[in-house]
Amino acid sequence: MDRMFGTDGVRGIANSELTADLAFKLGKAGAYVLTEGTHKPKILVGMDTRISGDMLEGALVSGILSVGAEAVCLGVIPTPAIAYLTRKYGADAGVMISASHNPVEYNGIKFFNGDGYKLSDELEDKIQATIEAGFSELPSPTGINLGRKIVEDGALDDYIEYAKATIDIDLKGMRVALDCANGACYKAAVSTFRALGAEVLVINNDPDGLNINDNCGSTHLEELMDYAVKKKCHIGLAFDGDADRCLCVDENGHKVDGDFMMCIAAKYLKEQGKLKDNVLVVTVMSNLGLDIAMKKEGIKTVKTKVGDRYVLEEMVKNGYKLGGEQSGHIIMLDHNTTGDGLVTALQMTAILKKSGKTMSELKSMMKELPQVLANAKVPNDKKDIHEKDEEIISEIKKLEEALHGCGRVLIRPSGTEPLVRVMLEGENQEEIDNMAHGLAKLIEEKANR
Repeated sequence: MDRMFGTDGVRGIANSELTADLAFKLGKAGAYVLTEGTHKPKILVGMDTRISGDMLEGALVSGILSVGAEAVCLGVIPTPAIAYLTRKYGADAGVMISASHNPVEYNGIKFFNGDGYKLSDELEDKIQATIEAGFSELPSPTGINLGRKIVEDGALDDYIEYAKATIDIDLKGMRVALDCANGACYKAAVSTFRALGAEVLVINNDPDGLNINDNCGSTHLEELMDYAVKKKCHIGLAFDGDADRCLCVDENGHKVDGDFMMCIAAKYLKEQGKLKDNVLVVTVMSNLGLDIAMKKEGIKTVKTKVGDRYVLEEMVKNGYKLGGEQSGHIIMLDHNTTGDGLVTALQMTAILKKSGKTMSELKSMMKELPQVLANAKVPNDKKDIHEKDEEIISEIKKLEEALHGCGRVLIRPSGTEPLVRVMLEGENQEEIDNMAHGLAKLIEEKANR
């Protein structure tokens, strides 16, 4: 069987790829693997606002209860709340039912361990192996040894109190636009910002099970861009469906992506003496403009593969405090063990208020270099051709020299399609566009001979 877990849990079209049967099996195997040998295990379960959430929650919880574990259901709640509350409530594990920024027909199941971290590949593989072995080693308790379902009504309030405590200033005088993506943060974000004294104007906070991420939220900023300007807001903040990501819009309605946000946060933390070793952890896809801006501030950037799990891995290994991705998945380890969109939103608004500047002034510390992406169709067994073919290697070197240190060439094989992605950055849009498509054409021709 192919690997069940992707980069962010098990994900697929609900009731087709991610069925109730599979959710039951994941609940059963996950509860067993993550709590093996402990007392009566306790597992938190949360979900976003998708119509398929109830179906999958019922099946998942049944699997958890069938091995004698306790399922604590938190209802609709952001993914980062599961990470935080697993620690706060002393639970053995947490599970989030969400497909993040994906359209409504998708859903996903994502596990956290007792410390609030996403699972290692080894643990995910162990869960899959347990399912494939037909649960032969698992207990089948009866009577008083069966698990019990508990509904925790105060979970969202506990998460809101924690989020509020991550900043040391009220937000009175701040006019804030929120786009809740009709997703998991639709209550938490509005309540938190209002409780801190901000004037809150909100869009896309009326979920009906069908409208999550529907032309809204962090993947569709257009409405928020217009709204923030029309309502004369100091800042606009957009979450994705499960609220582990956040992107900003400035007072002029211009996008402030994760790279800009990390620059602003890193500079602030350095000034506070809270940026461990003056290091910011980013992926190879972060814009070169970020490196240039950070160098000016005396901050070193450490690069990882694409994926927040790799950013987190590097941060935990070396004790770094700040890292993330261009997509707005920003990890602040002083606060939470995963990307936390609400905490990111609060931090950006607090920094903005303390600075006395506008958001456009804060973001001006970084100049984004033009970036071009071109795809080359290649057979799956030729995805490393750019590392082996002498002509391609020579062409890449030639392009890098032509950019005179003010740009770069990055080749990334797709993990899911027969593609190699060619990314170029540089100062001249037309020049790098020609370079990227020329290189992609060369790779495609040579790989398909």
